[in-house]
Amino acid sequence: MTAPPVLYESGEGIATITLNRPDVLNALDDALIRGLRDAVDRAGRDAGVRAVLLTGAGRGFSSGADLASVPPSPSLDLGAMLRERYHPVILGLRTMPKPVVCAVNGPAAGAGMSIALAGDIVLAARSAYFVQAFSKIGLVPDAGSTWFLPRYVGDVRARAMALLAERIDAPTAERFGMVWQVFDDDELMPQARQLAARLAGQPTRALALIKKALNDSFGRDLPAQLELEATLQTEAGRTEDFAEGVAAFLQRRPPVFRGR
Repeated sequence: MTAPPVLYESGEGIATITLNRPDVLNALDDALIRGLRDAVDRAGRDAGVRAVLLTGAGRGFSSGADLASVPPSPSLDLGAMLRERYHPVILGLRTMPKPVVCAVNGPAAGAGMSIALAGDIVLAARSAYFVQAFSKIGLVPDAGSTWFLPRYVGDVRARAMALLAERIDAPTAERFGMVWQVFDDDELMPQARQLAARLAGQPTRALALIKKALNDSFGRDLPAQLELEATLQTEAGRTEDFAEGVAAFLQRRPPVFRGR
């Protein structure tokens, strides 16, 4: 029986999504990207899921698009493929009303790097590396890389990374601001699970509103962002978790958030 290209596990408020083509470093073929889209949609809809952990099986996170599945031809429409397959995944991760932790356990190349950067908090194994591999094969960075990179690392570094397609090791990625923390390889998944569990115990609705505020901030001036904050704060202030947070603070006890 063939293993599914994407594994999905759910428990204790955490959905763990694992890219599962380890023999090809989780290269993104049609079946994998569709499976990932379905898993992201499933996690987003499931009220019992309060945090998502995304990682890769085996020695890598993802080596990017499986080039064997998209042989070049004059009629090839890569843009249509991106719109149909990749864009829903990136937007789904970015707009999901729950925090997404990406645990990069090895190479994250091309669109695999884009998927990693779409997470809310990115952790990396010390042996992991990132590479914008597109220019090596005559393509343009896609799946959101040209949006994420200038915002995370600055224009100068983003241009060099995209044009030169050089490997960026995990410690350098942390220094550049692409990664929140780097861990020894055997500590990555325990630390990632611990972080996901911590987020799953937080006020889920507030975290969703924080994501929305940050996502929308890039297209707004300060007065508009202040107004958005006020609107979202009104919504957050009417949640059960806000009432619990205040009660716990006044009673000097740990809060018990329920994501409502």
